[in-house]
This record gives sequence, structure tokens and C-alpha cells, in this order.
Amino acid sequence: MRKPIGVIDSGVGGLTVAGELIRQLPKEKFIYLGDTKRCPYGPRSEKEVRKFTWQMVNHLLERNIKMLVIACNTATAYTLTELQEQLSIPVIGVIEPGARAAIKVSQNKRIGVIGTEGTIQSGAYPSALKTIDQTIRVNGLACPPFVPMVENGILEGPEAEDIVARTLSPLKAMNHIDTLILGCTHYPLIKHLVQREMGGHIQVISSGEETAREASLILAYHRDLEAGNDIPVHEFYTTGDMEKFRLVADRWFDDPIQFLELVELEHVKSSAYY
Repeated sequence: MRKPIGVIDSGVGGLTVAGELIRQLPKEKFIYLGDTKRCPYGPRSEKEVRKFTWQMVNHLLERNIKMLVIACNTATAYTLTELQEQLSIPVIGVIEPGARAAIKVSQNKRIGVIGTEGTIQSGAYPSALKTIDQTIRVNGLACPPFVPMVENGILEGPEAEDIVARTLSPLKAMNHIDTLILGCTHYPLIKHLVQREMGGHIQVISSGEETAREASLILAYHRDLEAGNDIPVHEFYTTGDMEKFRLVADRWFDDPIQFLELVELEHVKSSAYY
């Protein structure tokens, strides 16, 4: 029996990771759960983020998943270690893969990170980067307007361009970074706007590709890669507005998402949450 891989996010942003996972692991079945009803997670307390994350995890554990991908930087920052310690399946986040990808391309070892308030305040990216290379210099910037903008489908046009320009102006004024990590999985949906605003000389990094590569390596190590020839049917769930979810999903995926359901997580037990 094919065991699926679970992917969780605070909303639609994790679709950028899910798309890369599906591309690199075409034989695997994925179940995606986006908590759009309670998005964004960035301004929330660590306690709230942990509670909401465990609710999503418990929901997917009931589906007998073989691996969990936390496609949310804030949830990764607050819960990755805890989930890895308490679950019997492999659990990966998006922060360490993003840090590795940035270090590979940076020439001057000066790296910028943009993310939610929670991710930036956690210090997770500077910690991950300096664990790999102590000489890396990191500048972080919280970008609170970006997640609501993406969740509402504002991905193009003058309004989107204005929001991006105003939000990034403090980081752009620093001038010295040569690499910028999109420290939120919503941000690749506006990567073109960020790249345009920061300039072509800046390498803009998202963690999806590196996260998918790590998932593949871990599954191969555990000899748990799917070997079947049938085409998997992926499942996508949201806790909030299905039409907004579908709008962004259809823009990100080449093929329209056919399977989409609403989940009421308040009714999901959270007994594994400590």
C-alpha cells in the first residue's frame, strides 16, 4: 500500500514546496494541508504556532504518512526539533535547506533573509547559516505585508509592486548583501517582484528545490522511495477559503488541482501537543 508524504503550511505558500516535491518525486503521493483560516502564523506566539502545527500534524498522522515536510518557516523555527524528537517518521523543515542553498551561491558571505515576524525573531536562519559557516554575515527583515498579500492573490500589478518596494526599502538600502533568502514559502509566489526590486545582481533563493532534494535523500536512505508505476493522486486540503486557495494553486501548478477539501481543525484532537 502506498504511504503518502504529508506537507503542512500556514496557508498557500507551502504549495511552492509541494510543487517542487511533486516534480522531484513523481512517484510519491502527497497530502497537503494549508491552515489558511488562521494564517498568517508570523505575528502569533510560539505557543499558538506549536498548537496549530500539532493539530495539522495529528490530522495527517491519521492518514498514515511516512514523512512530514513542514513547508512553513515559522512552524519550522518553533516546532521542527520537537516534532523530530516525538514522531517516529522523518520530519524535515525548510530553514536548513534554504540556508545551504544560499551559502552555495553567495560570493561575499553577506546574506539577507526576509520572512515573517516569527521567523526573523526566532533567529533560526542566522543560526542555521552560522552552523555551516561562522563567517557568514546575516541581515534579516520581517515583511508582515507579504503573506496577506499572497493569500489574497495580489501577485501582480501596481499595488503589489508598491507593497514590495515599501517593505524591502530598509534591506535594499544596505547594499552589501549578494544573496537573499526568501524565508517564507509564500514569498516565491512574488519572487519576480522581489527580484525586480532588489536588482539582478542579487541571488534570490527559495528553499523548495533543496527541501525536495533532502526529502529524496532521506527516503532513499530509509529505502522508502515509492517504486510503483501508477500515477499518484495528490490530496490538497485547506482550513479556510477554498476559492482563494484554488486561485493561487492554479497559478502555481501547470495542471489544475482537482482534489480540494475544507478541514475544520478545531475539531481535530491535539493530544500529542505538549
